[in-house]
Parts: sequence; C-alpha cells; structure tokens
Amino acid sequence: MFGIIDFKVFLISTVLLIVTPGTDTLYILSRSISQGRKAGIYSTLGIVSGVFIHTLLAAFGLSIILAKSALLFNIIKFVGMAYLIYLGIRMILAKKTNIVEDQPTLEHISSKKMYIQGMITNVTNPKVVLFFLAFIPQFINTGNSSPLPFVILGLIYSVIGGLWCLTIANFASKLTNKFRKSKKPQYILNKITGIAFITMGLKLLTTKANQ
Repeated sequence: MFGIIDFKVFLISTVLLIVTPGTDTLYILSRSISQGRKAGIYSTLGIVSGVFIHTLLAAFGLSIILAKSALLFNIIKFVGMAYLIYLGIRMILAKKTNIVEDQPTLEHISSKKMYIQGMITNVTNPKVVLFFLAFIPQFINTGNSSPLPFVILGLIYSVIGGLWCLTIANFASKLTNKFRKSKKPQYILNKITGIAFITMGLKLLTTKANQ
C-alpha cells in the first residue's frame, strides 16, 4: 500500500532502533535531568520536527545531494558540532549564584527556545541524513518514484520516536526532581549536562559522508 513493503518489519526495526540510545536520546535525557520535564518535552518536540525535516529532504532527494557533497556535508557537521559545544559551554559557565532554591534559572528558558534548540541539534546532525538514506528506502517498492511512502514512513518513525522520548523525558525529570530543587546538585547537573553536550558535539567529527 502506498508503495510500502514489509511494513511489520519496518515497525519492529523502528522500535528497536529508537530504544537504542543515540545522540537524540542523550540530548533529551541531559535536558530533562538538568532542566526538568518542560525542557525535555520541548526538546523532544524540536527533535521530532528535525527528524521530519530530514524525512522531507530525503523524500525529495535533497539529502542525497548532501550525502554526496563532501563540502556541504562537512559544513553541516561543523555547524552542528559548534552549536552543541556552544550549548555545553553555556551550561558549564552558568553561575551557581543564579540558581534559586525552588526555581533554577535554566528552567526559565522559553518553550520556543528549547524547541528550536532541539530542532537545530537534530537538523545539523549529518548522521541522521545517512540513517534515513540507508534505512527507509529498504521498505519502499523500487518501482515507486513518489515521495509519499518516504514521507509516511518518516512520519511514523517520528511519532514512535517522539512517544519514546517523551516517556524518557518524564521519567528522567521525575527521578531528578529533588536534585534540581537544591542549589548544589542543580549546579553539578548543569556542569555534567554541559560536558555531555560538548562530548556529543566532538563526536560528530567522526561522522563521514561515506558511512
């Protein structure tokens, strides 16, 4: 139907891939642990939007251009790396004196900003481009030239991934709620999250267009 084949295999594979920790999962975990449920939810929505953007790009062939252009690929890679490192440094440099006992400063970041940050970290991750180009075409009839099946499968992947990440965000934020309400643990969580972001950014350097 719609040029989609082996749909059950796609669903099983999607679930297995999504529950395997990756950059997006670590990003959402870090946000939820250091900044709470709201940050986790809006970061998830941003990342899901980023995944769907990748889906549309791949569906209309633009991702193929990105994967085959070493210059463009590296530009995207370095932008993503720089952005994650920037976010990490900001969290590491967050002053302890700005953290009020019941309302940590970082929790006051606007929903829109958290959403955009999540989307940018996903859109500028070239590994997502390579993943979509390698994974989704396996479940599309080779005789189908329409972008519709790619979009449908990408949307399904985004929804399942979003539900899983929302679950993680809720669980992580509840688990660390007491820590965030205390000055010292909140200060430490910010530092750990900052280091995690910088590590994720540096890891992007290992991504190659021919992977």
